[in-house]
Amino acid sequence: MTGAPSSGRLDARAFDMPRILLAGAVDYAMYDRFRDQIDRAPDEGLVVIELSTLGGDPEVARMMGEDVRFQSDINPGRRLVFLGKAAIYSAGATFMSFFSVENRYLTRGARVMIHERKMDKMLHVSGPLTSCIASVQAMLNELEHSIAIQKEGFENLVRGSAVTMEEVLRRAPDNWYIEAQEAKALGLVADVL
Repeated sequence: MTGAPSSGRLDARAFDMPRILLAGAVDYAMYDRFRDQIDRAPDEGLVVIELSTLGGDPEVARMMGEDVRFQSDINPGRRLVFLGKAAIYSAGATFMSFFSVENRYLTRGARVMIHERKMDKMLHVSGPLTSCIASVQAMLNELEHSIAIQKEGFENLVRGSAVTMEEVLRRAPDNWYIEAQEAKALGLVADVL
């Protein structure tokens, strides 16, 4: 298929043989599998990226997403499409956010789970007072930048949909589960297969 259109609803036949198959934790091993498969995918036409995950490292998801963005710019004749199967939790939703809505699909019964990033750190303050301030400031900087990155991801996810940032920010702290048909009704995905 040469010169694939950048948009247009796809039917189930388009997803018969996904070029990139990813399942499991979003981690560096998944990233290696992803890179290997995307490097072997054709430079033109439809390339389906199928994912099922209970989550993982959000920074790895962002790396994969940036690769999708770069590849879309490098090869405009190739249409990269996301297919979420069964569970698209946490880092999976982050990865999905790098695809435009018209290039996002879910299988029937799939669930997308959106939540805030988590942190599990202890801050032990000990030593000269100026070094104590530096340790506290470093932790505060990490929190503030993590929140900014999280917000960027949420904005990418809801862009072009009926979901507002206010709703995401209200629901994400409690793990927001969205069933496939609801995701379609909200405009978060193009269709459910």
